[in-house]
Amino acid sequence: MITGTHLARAFGTQMALSDCSFQIDTGTVFGLVGPNGAGKTTTLRILAGLLQPTSGTASVDGVDVLDHPQGVRERVGWMPDFFGVYDRMTAREYLSFYASCYRIPRARVGRLAADLMDLVGLPDRMDTPVEALSRGMKQRLCLARALIPDPPVLLLDEPASGLDPRARVELRELVRELHRMGKTMVVSSHILPELAEMCTSFGFIDGGRMVASGTLEELTGSRDRSTLRINVAGDVHEAAAALEGVERVLATRPGDSSIEVDVRGGAETTSIVLQALLAAGVTMTAVNPVGSSLEDVFLRVTGQPLEQSA
Repeated sequence: MITGTHLARAFGTQMALSDCSFQIDTGTVFGLVGPNGAGKTTTLRILAGLLQPTSGTASVDGVDVLDHPQGVRERVGWMPDFFGVYDRMTAREYLSFYASCYRIPRARVGRLAADLMDLVGLPDRMDTPVEALSRGMKQRLCLARALIPDPPVLLLDEPASGLDPRARVELRELVRELHRMGKTMVVSSHILPELAEMCTSFGFIDGGRMVASGTLEELTGSRDRSTLRINVAGDVHEAAAALEGVERVLATRPGDSSIEVDVRGGAETTSIVLQALLAAGVTMTAVNPVGSSLEDVFLRVTGQPLEQSA
């Protein structure tokens, strides 16, 4: 489990974090959502034992980051948003160098490097110079380096930044594979579709505070409620009026040629709504569920779109 309690971090007079608290369960892929400058990287650096908070406490896998920073580093694989690689080394030499830093026995280094390169999908690049690798391949090589000590926790800061669509898909599949292996991961990004695809729970950080957290169902309320968009051929206000007082209908919002209907429940509720509209003589041309996205939730909890939030 990873926890942060009332974390604050100041850089001079600028507060990067302010009273930020959260809890991340073991085995979770936790998406840290927020705009640039919200405090995502500062949070990850504190959890990695690389930066001390101005106040507050944090722990990783039960180890306090302030009292035992070395113990935290032994449990964490850290992949920064800007990673340093040694261009004139081959991928094999690069991983072997870091394996020696972790005091991996020399007899194990070759096999370990091969296994990690196979895991990240680069088994045929062992003897390729790092400078000849694409950005996506360098990202995967950096992730392989973070996995050298087999840490239970991975902290990935903007791992999809600068990647082309194919590389993003490959990264997403790799994160899923690491999740199946039992790794707990914290992935920061402001690219919400990527996080929605790879994470099991999310935390929204804005202005240095954790403003909301939970699974997508918990954040959107979709576990016990949903929204239908119903296109109608007639008067949308008459259609909305036909649903007043109907069981399980929570709210209606007429548009130009459709109405959005918030309901409690699933398919059975949809049937109730459609029967009520048919009984009122409403002609429907289409019925579609409306899914709440991470962007929708961020807008609701912060009051502004992600790209405009500070």
